[in-house]
Amino acid sequence: MSQDAQFAAALAEHGAALQRLARGYEADPAERRDLLQGIHLALWRSFAGFDARCSLRTWVFRVAHNVGATHVLRRKRAKNLHLTTLDELANFPAVGDPEHVLADRDRLARLLRLIHRLKPPDAQVMLLYLEDFSAADIGEVTGLSAGAVATRIHRIKAVLARQVDEGRIA
Repeated sequence: MSQDAQFAAALAEHGAALQRLARGYEADPAERRDLLQGIHLALWRSFAGFDARCSLRTWVFRVAHNVGATHVLRRKRAKNLHLTTLDELANFPAVGDPEHVLADRDRLARLLRLIHRLKPPDAQVMLLYLEDFSAADIGEVTGLSAGAVATRIHRIKAVLARQVDEGRIA
C-alpha cells in the first residue's frame, strides 16, 4: 500500500479521534488547527517508514501524541506556561457558580481545561484513556508499562472525582 493510501486510510478511520486529541492538547482554535495540520503532516511522513510491526491505530496515535507533546512543550517554553502535577491539580480552586447546572459541553470543556494543565505524560495517558484505549495499548503508544499506565489512570480519575465532589467540576 502506498504512503498516500496508508495516510488516507488512517484519516478515514481515525480522523475524528485525531481532532478530539488535538482539542485535548490545545484549547485555542487557531493553534488547534495548526496542531492538527502538524499531526497530519507528521503522520503522512511517518508512513514512509511504517512496517506494520504494530497496529495502524497504535502507530497513528503514537505519531499524534509525539507531535502533541512537542507542541505543548514548545508552547510552554514560548509562553512560560505552568504545567502541574496530579498533586497540584487536586488543590485547584473551585470553578464557576456551584448553584449553576452546567451542560455536558461545559463539563467537557472543564475536563479538558484540567487535562491541559497536566504535564504531557499524564495528559497523554488521560486522552488515550478517554479514547477507550486499554492500558496495554496506552503503554505501547507512550512507552510506559501497562501497570504504570493503570496506576496513572487510577490517580487521575481519583483526582478528577475529588474535583467533581468538591464542586470544582460540575
